[in-house]
Amino acid sequence: MGVNLRELIPEDARREITDLRELMGKVVALDAYNALYQFLAAIRQPDGTPLIDRKGRVTSHLSGLFYRTINLMEHGIKPVYVFDGMPPEIKRYEVERRRMRREKAAELAEKAYAEGRVEEARKYSVQAIRLTQEMVESAKRLLDAMGVPYVQAPSEGEAQAAHIARKGDAWAVASQDYDALLFGAPRLIRNLTISGRRKLPGKDVYVEIKPEVIELDKVLKALGITRSQLIDIAILIGTDYNPDGVPGIGPKSAYQLIKAHGSLEKVLKILPQATFPEDPLKIREYFLNPNVIDEYKLEWHEPDEKRIIEILVHEHDFSLDRVENALQRLKKAYREYFRGKITSLDMWFKRK
Repeated sequence: MGVNLRELIPEDARREITDLRELMGKVVALDAYNALYQFLAAIRQPDGTPLIDRKGRVTSHLSGLFYRTINLMEHGIKPVYVFDGMPPEIKRYEVERRRMRREKAAELAEKAYAEGRVEEARKYSVQAIRLTQEMVESAKRLLDAMGVPYVQAPSEGEAQAAHIARKGDAWAVASQDYDALLFGAPRLIRNLTISGRRKLPGKDVYVEIKPEVIELDKVLKALGITRSQLIDIAILIGTDYNPDGVPGIGPKSAYQLIKAHGSLEKVLKILPQATFPEDPLKIREYFLNPNVIDEYKLEWHEPDEKRIIEILVHEHDFSLDRVENALQRLKKAYREYFRGKITSLDMWFKRK
């Protein structure tokens, strides 16, 4: 879910990317779980059910990962996917709440399908999406075969991606959530994996979605606050660690409170009604000092055609013609933009 800071982001702190070639040569750390959930939600059959292979295994995430990653690489973008590890203890309330919400949505979807209410079933089906460990492992296998690096985070993937960007090993973090800014990512790219013509949820209306870059320094300067204060604002609104926030307080009122009083501690003194599932000061501390690692490799390799075909065609029933055509594009992108380039691992050793 993430925190919704959109109302507070100044226009001069965000920039629309009209052509992906603007990102040519740049390393982008993608929040893998965020991207995979987007693929699972967007890539579906007409009745709203996900793509599956002959064994009934979901393949929507593999389809999105394969074709969208190739599209990024064709524009010279150097993607690295960052996977979640164990969620922090302060997230246990939200993890359980999401599990219950998915189970309820799955029940409602099944009932709606049985009664022929396809549109309603489609809505609930999307809400019931669950990313299994089997899906995650198949995504990692595919990335490895494609020659695309991934990093296994010890905890929150978005925190690890932000850490990679803060170190200078990535230019930006790509995610739909604004949390990357709270974790200190210098730049956040939204809509990178879902750009294009998209149908609005619950409506027969299509809109053109374009990626945008949000720069943390510009956000803080325009608002006249520090990153710690931005985190305080987010806690008042609601984060993954306290999803309900403080009742009656939205982004603008939270901003005004922090600007007027300076810190979360002082604001909470005038909000005796505020309750949290976790200590709000621990939440802030986690955003400032999350569990991340420095030992990772960012190396791009030549794609392994046989392995890709084995995974997608033989194991998961993808069209051989489509996969082979996409492979030609992937190999061409690798030859043009990735062969013989310095890697972030080289830079890491140089810093050592």
